[in-house]
Amino acid sequence: MSNAPIFHIDPQAFWIDPYPTLAKMRRDAPIAYVPELDATLLTRRDDIFCEEKRIEVFSSEQPGGLMTTLMGENMMRKDGAAHLAERKMIFPTVSPRTVRDVWKTQFESTTSKILDQLAPIQTADLVSDFAMPVSAEALKAITGLTNMHFAEMDRVSQGMIDGVGNYAGDPQVEANCHDCTASIDAHIDAQIPVLKANPDMSLLSVSMNAGMPEQQIRANIKLAISGGQNEPRDAIAGTIATLIGHPDQLDKALNGEVTWLQVFEEYARWMSPIGMSPRRIAKHYTLNDITFEPEDRAFLMFASGNRDETIFINPDTFDVTRDNTKAISFGAGPHFCAGAWASRCMIADVALPMFFARFPNPTLTEPVAYRGWAFRGPLSVEAADLVQ
Repeated sequence: MSNAPIFHIDPQAFWIDPYPTLAKMRRDAPIAYVPELDATLLTRRDDIFCEEKRIEVFSSEQPGGLMTTLMGENMMRKDGAAHLAERKMIFPTVSPRTVRDVWKTQFESTTSKILDQLAPIQTADLVSDFAMPVSAEALKAITGLTNMHFAEMDRVSQGMIDGVGNYAGDPQVEANCHDCTASIDAHIDAQIPVLKANPDMSLLSVSMNAGMPEQQIRANIKLAISGGQNEPRDAIAGTIATLIGHPDQLDKALNGEVTWLQVFEEYARWMSPIGMSPRRIAKHYTLNDITFEPEDRAFLMFASGNRDETIFINPDTFDVTRDNTKAISFGAGPHFCAGAWASRCMIADVALPMFFARFPNPTLTEPVAYRGWAFRGPLSVEAADLVQ
């Protein structure tokens, strides 16, 4: 067991808004054991940035972890050569060139159709009515599961997210997660012969053609769905809501003073849709006088690092002109998000500019509630005045 100081949290308050607690931890106990999470949390940006790369200590391999037991041993739960080998196999699907030449056009086409459906009703929940289908349709194309309805893509993603965060061991959450992974397997089964006959650049097709074992293909597609649906969904809806609430910041984007990529990256820093990444301690290690022991569990708190006062000026302020080169929204080490290019394209090149080009003066009809700490986003974004 680590000799880290003990820091208690209120789990409900932490779910509602983790940032005040994380600020106290950075100040008083930047590396601390939190009994309510049964993990030692690293909360300062530079510690996270450096230690995430130290895979011989902070290992992603978690044989008994929830992700591995529920979804299979995907590449996120591997380190070193094993991780790199699978990452190289899938790279053609998510490379900057493929995103530019293949996926962007598809993103634009589906987003345009979704916006067409919003225009007549003039009011919408931008989470469920816009961001969710935009993200899900993109993920259907990238994974190769074009036979899955976009609402089912969202359901199975959320079910797996709930499952891998089910540290309390709720049997209903676990059962729902199994139902979601079974749905994915069934859709994969149906698509395998289709993509063997007509290969494309999707994850399923590219992985099969690279000779990846089927068990690993299934695990990696589940990984892509668990991480590739809710974070872009929440980032799209959350960024739009934040811009509506900060009209001066929106004007900077509309006037070309800042790029939509700057807007997205500031939102990703400020609200951190991916708030943390778990690690297993692989060997005895000391960091800043804190001793870690093998099999300890550590959480790299990206959300905290992104609001580190020693790195970012006024970190609690949303500022689209900020220099975000030191943000760790997509991770920092060898597990840097493989889908980062696709996410940036879908959100910054397509969803945000197309939404505000179509609806330049939307309003919020009620306050937006953000929830979560491992994954964080708006529960709903009720908007009106969706007129062209």
